[in-house]
Amino acid sequence: MGVNAVRAVSQAEVADAVRRAILAGDLVAGQRLVEAELTESLGASRGAVRGALIDLTHEGLVERIANRGARVRVVTVEEALQITEVRMAVEGLCGAKAAERITDAEIADLRELGELMRGCVDTGDVVGYSRLNQQLHESVIRIAAQPVAAEVISRLRARNVRHQFRLAYRPGRPQASLPQHLAIIEALAARDPEAAQAAVRAHISSVMDALRQSDHT
Repeated sequence: MGVNAVRAVSQAEVADAVRRAILAGDLVAGQRLVEAELTESLGASRGAVRGALIDLTHEGLVERIANRGARVRVVTVEEALQITEVRMAVEGLCGAKAAERITDAEIADLRELGELMRGCVDTGDVVGYSRLNQQLHESVIRIAAQPVAAEVISRLRARNVRHQFRLAYRPGRPQASLPQHLAIIEALAARDPEAAQAAVRAHISSVMDALRQSDHT
C-alpha cells in the first residue's frame, strides 16, 4: 500500500500541495523545505519532491540556498509592488469580463457578500473580513471565466502571500478597503465592464500604496 501511495503522487501534485500551503500561510517566507519531510508528509517519492521544488523555484515561490537546500522564497517590498502591479492589470481584465458575464443570482450573492464584509468592519472582525475579501476576489475571477488569468493570479498571490497577510491585519486597512470592495460589487451589478475594471484597479492601486507605506514603518 505504501509503495502504491508513493507511486500515485505525481510531481505536479506535490508542487500543487506546496503551492497551496504557501498561499494558505501554512508555509511561511524563509521556512526550510526538507525533501525527506515532504516525502513523508505527502506520500511522494524523493524524485517527485525534488522535481516539484525545482518547478516551484522556476515559479519564484521557492529558492535554493547553496549547501542549505530549499526554502520558501522571501519577497522584498519592491518585488511585492511589481507583483501587485501585474496583478492589477490581470485582475482588472477579470473585472471587465465578469461584468459582461455576471448573472442575477451572482449579483445577489456578491451583494450579500458585501453586507457580510460591512458587518465584519462594524464589529472589528478582521479575520472574517480577510476571509470574505479573499472570497470576493475569487468570485470575480470565477465569474470572469478566464482560466489563464486565474492561473496567473493564483501564482502571483502565492508569491506575495506574506505581504498580503501583513496588510490584512494592519490597523485601519479593512475600513479603507471596504468602500473599494463595495464599488467593485456595484460596478459588476451594473454590468459595466469599464467601471468594474476601474474599480478593481483602484482597489489594487490602494494595496500598492499600503505596501509602500509598510516599507517606511
